[in-house]
Amino acid sequence: MKRWTHRPPGSNWGEFGDDDELGRINLLTPQRVLQAVREVQVGQVFCLSLPLDLPGGNALNPRRHPPRKFATVRSPGVPTYNFLTSKFDPRQVDVMSDDAVLMALQYSTQWDSFAHVGAQFDANGDGVPEPLYYNGFRAGEDVVVPAFSPGPVDWCCTEGVHAKRLGIETMAVAGVQGRGVLIDLHAVAGRARKVIRWDDLKAAMDAQGVVVETGDMVCLWTGFDQLILEQRGEPSADVLHRSCATLDGSDPRILQWITESGMAALISDNYAVEEYPGAAPPGDVSYPVLPLHHHCLFKLGVHLGELWYLAELAAWLRAHGRNRFLLTAPPLRLPGAVGSPATPIATV
Repeated sequence: MKRWTHRPPGSNWGEFGDDDELGRINLLTPQRVLQAVREVQVGQVFCLSLPLDLPGGNALNPRRHPPRKFATVRSPGVPTYNFLTSKFDPRQVDVMSDDAVLMALQYSTQWDSFAHVGAQFDANGDGVPEPLYYNGFRAGEDVVVPAFSPGPVDWCCTEGVHAKRLGIETMAVAGVQGRGVLIDLHAVAGRARKVIRWDDLKAAMDAQGVVVETGDMVCLWTGFDQLILEQRGEPSADVLHRSCATLDGSDPRILQWITESGMAALISDNYAVEEYPGAAPPGDVSYPVLPLHHHCLFKLGVHLGELWYLAELAAWLRAHGRNRFLLTAPPLRLPGAVGSPATPIATV
């Protein structure tokens, strides 16, 4: 059943089907996967994930805290960590450990699902904007967020959230394997904070011989990943927020490039891919605080990857005069989640 009669200007709602939840991941066809495999020349592999307990603290986002690991418990209340099974039967020789984790799914290296950022838009033409996500799925009907109790908010107060549609598991089932293309923005800005507009981006691509084709997954290396590692789990918010390149998400030429290139995903080693928060337009005009997220996640169905570790891959590609590689990057198959940690792999 079609959920909308009007779609946002510049969006591709319905082009992959009225019930589509994959967006441009649909472009990772078997033919394009084979093209990506042909980029493998030496068989060297790079891990593109930061340690998932980094950046450390909550300097980047006060609502996201480091993972908390704990042991599962055996009756009667005994932690299953270095547990000797001989306590149950003296003939047994096993030593067992079993643990669990409580973590913000977008704390470190991550994928955003389409249920992560939506917008208010009048999709049925009644003059009243509704809270929606990609392809017209409705907040509160398709993406369910229960109200939490008043008072201090802890994780247990908001437990039970579940995206019935557009959850990250749809991306996981699709496999997420194809051609990655790396653009070196560290070569443009170094460690200085620089908001990258289209002219900067285009100049970098031309200088590096980067061509983005339909179905490519574009990776932006800024050096932010190395900065996080150097902070050793105790990051300075001041240092992080005034360092390295970030896209100007309000630049219409960058947004048009994302549309016209046919890219399947956009990935960066920085916090949000784009400058956050974005600048408010003059006057009493409604606007998205994250215009690039709005364009990618809400309008086009382009997944965003953030806080990836790209430094070693970038150095190798630069040394070998390359910018393309095979990228394998599925999220967790966690039903109903709006984001997911990832441990992507690049093969050159």
